[in-house]
Amino acid sequence: MSALITRRAFLRSVVAAAVAGHPVLAADRHPRRLNFVLINCDDLGYGDLSCYGSPTIHTPNVDSLAAKGVRFTDFDTCAPVCTPSRAGLLTGRYAIRSGLTRILGPVNTTGIPESEQTIGEALKSLGYATALIGKWHLGHLPQFLPTRHGFDYYYGIPYSNNMGDRVDGRPNCPLMRGEQIIEQPAIQETLTERYTAETIGFIKQNKDKPFFVYLAHNMPHNPVSASERFRGRSKGGLYGDAVECIDWGVGQIVNTLRELGLERNTLIMFTSDNGPNLGSAGILRGKKGQVFEGGVRVPFVAYCPGLIPAGIVCHQPATNLDIFPTLIRLAGGKLPSDRPIDGRDITKLLTVPGASLPSKPFFYFVTNALQAVRVGKWKLHLGREDRLLPKPELYNLQLDIRESVDRSDEYPHIVTELKQIAQRFVSDLPGGAHIGGSDAPF
Repeated sequence: MSALITRRAFLRSVVAAAVAGHPVLAADRHPRRLNFVLINCDDLGYGDLSCYGSPTIHTPNVDSLAAKGVRFTDFDTCAPVCTPSRAGLLTGRYAIRSGLTRILGPVNTTGIPESEQTIGEALKSLGYATALIGKWHLGHLPQFLPTRHGFDYYYGIPYSNNMGDRVDGRPNCPLMRGEQIIEQPAIQETLTERYTAETIGFIKQNKDKPFFVYLAHNMPHNPVSASERFRGRSKGGLYGDAVECIDWGVGQIVNTLRELGLERNTLIMFTSDNGPNLGSAGILRGKKGQVFEGGVRVPFVAYCPGLIPAGIVCHQPATNLDIFPTLIRLAGGKLPSDRPIDGRDITKLLTVPGASLPSKPFFYFVTNALQAVRVGKWKLHLGREDRLLPKPELYNLQLDIRESVDRSDEYPHIVTELKQIAQRFVSDLPGGAHIGGSDAPF
């Protein structure tokens, strides 16, 4: 009995220290700040991992993180497409605040404003070594690149892997190191493995100081690619091959951290930028580009044996906007006070089994159009993608995760309340934000 009490007391002390922004013990005697590895896939669906029910794609390494850490069942992205989702993840703010509401490509001359603060910038100011490996998608001109926005090291493609003219049948995407193009068109079959190697190399180079690696895979975005040694391995076809290669990379990174003695002191997070285009949203309705759950609800798994107890399954709503404030607080930093931060610290959800946080409104945008709002179990669709002036549709996500039974006629007072919440939020946003409509994200 005393051992159980001691373990509980230890876990409470670790969580309390993390929330207070103090170092977490990497070993028994040597305090050290947490390292962070954030893995963000491109267009990976809610149903594309075996720990989320995929019958054809085998992901033992991500499954292991989920079993030994925490798996969220209700984790949303702030947008159903790439650029605004990534802007929200890196800043903790809805993309409407930064103007990054549409998908950027090589023809665009805009990008992330200098005034925005990324996770990379915030952690770098706290003494972290920072790297972005993979897809950026917040502007490809020099002033918008990761190296100008808080990342010491950059290796990857500055936008989606299907963009640019075709050269010998390949998208003419540049692979960059720092601010220099080192390969064009990028050979995509081996990108996932090369990204994994770059991540491992950065970790080894910075093993003696706190580090943050944002590993943003281009896969399994179309055109899906996998190297010869992974092709044909998955029952999920080429798409499954690409996902299983990503999973292999997760295992390689975990093995490296273990060999370096950093596993207990490194928080690994695994997620996706939005719902699937080619893959599976599981039982959810909708897909990429839509604000139905299939377009915005994604896997989220976190693992850190020195911080997170094993086997937590969290059913509380959380979002990718929460990653920014959570990492800053865990690193001992303070959130900026000169701007609204839309996310919140979810350390409690990560570390305490059965924990909950008060309900907070969450807003679903497609470009500048606010198309849905959620508070707790209730989600109100204000503007459907296929109808300009729809009748609002209300869903109880606790009972109806498929969004199949419209409850708006039964609960008109909830419709009115959520509409008012949406209107108040939009009225405080920069010009151009509006409720409903059929704006395309492209």
